[in-house]
Amino acid sequence: MVNQLSECSADQVFAKPEECAILSIDMTNAFAREGNLSSPRVAAIIQPITELMRKAWDLGVKNFILAQDCHTSTAEEFHAYALHAVCGTSEAEAVDEIKALPFYDQITIFEKNSINPAQHTDLNEWIRVHPEVKTFVVVGNCTDLCVYQTALHLRTFANAKDLDWRILAPENCLDTYDLSVETAKELGAAPHDGDLLHKLFLYHMALNAVEVVKRIV
Repeated sequence: MVNQLSECSADQVFAKPEECAILSIDMTNAFAREGNLSSPRVAAIIQPITELMRKAWDLGVKNFILAQDCHTSTAEEFHAYALHAVCGTSEAEAVDEIKALPFYDQITIFEKNSINPAQHTDLNEWIRVHPEVKTFVVVGNCTDLCVYQTALHLRTFANAKDLDWRILAPENCLDTYDLSVETAKELGAAPHDGDLLHKLFLYHMALNAVEVVKRIV
């Protein structure tokens, strides 16, 4: 499937910029630069994500959201995933490249304590007070976890209300971590085949009418 994805024109996607939003999921140091869950695969998507955000801004998009893990020190999630992104640590901060965006101070940040950015956050309230937004571009990590939860939340929310929303997931701005069987055994964790799960969950998003594209150019 991934090899057959088509590109999408930024001019077309953001033709009505006031109706568009980009949601960046967990592009923080915890997943790209430091800590138990950091991955070079995630670091590799920083550049295409920031390039897309700059392009969208230049085309008039002003709705940008960062949904970022900010966990309590005893978070229940740590029973499933190693300790990461505790509030107040550098791991819970956006990567420097996003902080360096000239419009960073105008980006909305939602802190989350689970892999679902709509649970116990202000995301749904933001959606309520921005009824003009009908196109959502979801980027970040992990394809099979927080990104998937975000895209499916938006898609099913729109479906339930019969809203004519467009949810896009550009593959070059998404990825997930890889944990081999050998390393997982050493850590006492579950193996995580990054290549397989990335492709599988892109496919599952597409099955649910999320527009999975190769890139937005």
